[in-house]
Amino acid sequence: MNKGIYIATMEEDSGKSLISLGLMQTLLGKTDKVGYFRPIIDDFPKDQKDNHIETILSQFDIEIPYEKAYGVTRKELVDKRNAGKAGEIIDVIIQKYKYLEEQFNFVLVEGTDFSVKGNVFEFDTNVTIAKNLGLPTIIISSGKGKTQQELVDALNFAYSSFNNRDVKVIGVVANKIQEENIEKIKVDLDKFFPKEVEVSIVPMINTLLHPTIKEIVEELNGKVLFGETHLNNQTGSFGVGAMQLRNYITKLKENSLVITPGDRADIILGALQAHISANYPPISGIILTGGLIPEESILKLIEGLSQIVPIVSVQGGTFGVTNQIGSIKSQIYKDSKQKIMTSLAVSEKYLNLDSLTEKLFNFQPKALTPKMFQYSLYKRAQQSRKRIVLPEGTDERILIATMRLIALDIVDITLLGNIDKIKNKIADLGLNIDLNKIAVIDPVHSYNYEDYAETFYELRKHKNVNMDMARDMMADVSYYGTMMIHKGDADGMVSGAAHTTQHTIRPALQFIKTKPGVSVVSSVFFMCLEDRVSVFGDCAINPNPNADELAEIAISSAESSKAFGIEPKIAMLSYSSGTSGKGEDVDRVREATEIVRNKRPDLKIEGPIQYDAAVDATIGNSKLPGSEVAGQASVLIFPDLNTGNNTYKAVQRETGALAIGPMLQGLNKPVNDLSRGCTVDDVFNTVIITAIQAQGI
Repeated sequence: MNKGIYIATMEEDSGKSLISLGLMQTLLGKTDKVGYFRPIIDDFPKDQKDNHIETILSQFDIEIPYEKAYGVTRKELVDKRNAGKAGEIIDVIIQKYKYLEEQFNFVLVEGTDFSVKGNVFEFDTNVTIAKNLGLPTIIISSGKGKTQQELVDALNFAYSSFNNRDVKVIGVVANKIQEENIEKIKVDLDKFFPKEVEVSIVPMINTLLHPTIKEIVEELNGKVLFGETHLNNQTGSFGVGAMQLRNYITKLKENSLVITPGDRADIILGALQAHISANYPPISGIILTGGLIPEESILKLIEGLSQIVPIVSVQGGTFGVTNQIGSIKSQIYKDSKQKIMTSLAVSEKYLNLDSLTEKLFNFQPKALTPKMFQYSLYKRAQQSRKRIVLPEGTDERILIATMRLIALDIVDITLLGNIDKIKNKIADLGLNIDLNKIAVIDPVHSYNYEDYAETFYELRKHKNVNMDMARDMMADVSYYGTMMIHKGDADGMVSGAAHTTQHTIRPALQFIKTKPGVSVVSSVFFMCLEDRVSVFGDCAINPNPNADELAEIAISSAESSKAFGIEPKIAMLSYSSGTSGKGEDVDRVREATEIVRNKRPDLKIEGPIQYDAAVDATIGNSKLPGSEVAGQASVLIFPDLNTGNNTYKAVQRETGALAIGPMLQGLNKPVNDLSRGCTVDDVFNTVIITAIQAQGI
């Protein structure tokens, strides 16, 4: 079941708080634990907090610490973006959201407020966040200040932008619409949006547009003279009290805000009497302009009245103050009870909340993004802490990755090598590695050296290995690290930064051995593309697999795919699609495909198929119409090592994709090989997937 919803807007002052309040109330009626999260908030002084968060948490009594209810501040976002590290912001947002997802049955996520009108970057940021959280979305646009066509075009654009990035839009809301335009706009919107998208139109609600007295006080830096306990009074219409009292009181309406110079005692007292009188509507408050305070005798008279509305003194002329009040963008605060109740009533009346929530609970994310995948790896590794041995203990990349892994505290690391050399290397690189948090072993001088040599001798004596040869082998870091796994002193090994693939794998083949029923050790890369994660196999081990070996690689790769949360749809790649191609190479792929179908009829597989037909929906449908795999393949099996290795490197370099791996599959216990050209990220990610493999997936 889906566990969240993303509320996005296209501009400032869209009124999304109304939708958040209504949706939260409905969700709490359907499930008992609902959380709230804002990915990005504005920057506030230490004594201030985001009013959206405070309002929702207070109104619905949601127990979330304020710091857990948001991802990052706008300044943090801008700073990281300017430094070219925007991806780190997404990592933080995913991590904080996932924390709440674990604590609650459902999480309502409210997107950013627009700090700058028409900020394209901010809109795109909302699309990116919704995609990386894997959440369906409701889009809100305000009709205020727009023509009917401009509103419709804006919602169409937003829908297309989210939809084109594989973000499912389940509802659109046209907010702040004049009553007389509602039916016309609904007709236009219904023409564009598919039936599965819930279209809602909310009229202009004047009581939500007008500020409270408290908002006016804060905006104008006013001084409250009377009625401080009523600052949350909601204002209605407002007008200047400049005419004579007998004429002015006839202009008063429900919740009128009286604006008058501070020396107009007649208007002040007359408005207060009208407020008390049964013959006139109540007022919401009085704003005194010019910084003028009524005389002492007038203040004493006001103080003695039984019902006192807020009376506030502000600096500035009457005309200027009136314009300032008219430009205040009203918001909903936790103590704006009247606005909150109005919002709940309006959302109940104009939003089809039951239909929206039904779509939410039935939603499944369409794609696994790279950020989601990397976060899932991190969380999986945390579930059961494992011990990973790194034989190349003096390699710079290994040491930097070790520092990062220690900081995250999700695996136990053992480095192999001379302790003094490792210490010197750490010092030369200026790394902050606490050696008390890792194990450092020099194989020849280790406590287990003789025992490991004896074990190796027993395992390999049938191959004419003697004890001297066994000791020599155990002096080799790759053999020693592999023996640690065999003896249960480590759970997995990552090597290859300074050694060949053969040097890394040979010891594992000699005494770790393959799993029952597996004859081929193969490899996969997790290719983290912009909008999806694909599994590429085999790109590192088998040069020219025959049909049986190719089939086994495909089955192993599908199992790896499932184990890491990716639904396997297998494409057996070749230079031809379907039945058209002839020749030994394409026939081998065709035969391998049939072997998989016979052995594992539960797997979705297509082959032979070309790469473009495997990953592009339009081409796939054209070449292999009706296929369950064409155009949506997630597991791509290459016919030989030459093709696979070159393709993964080409995709990695040309698209900027992150290639995690190679991950070896088929061994009894995890040993993974690094490329000698690996990066620190490669080491880090390979250790994580090795730890997950060690959990027994």
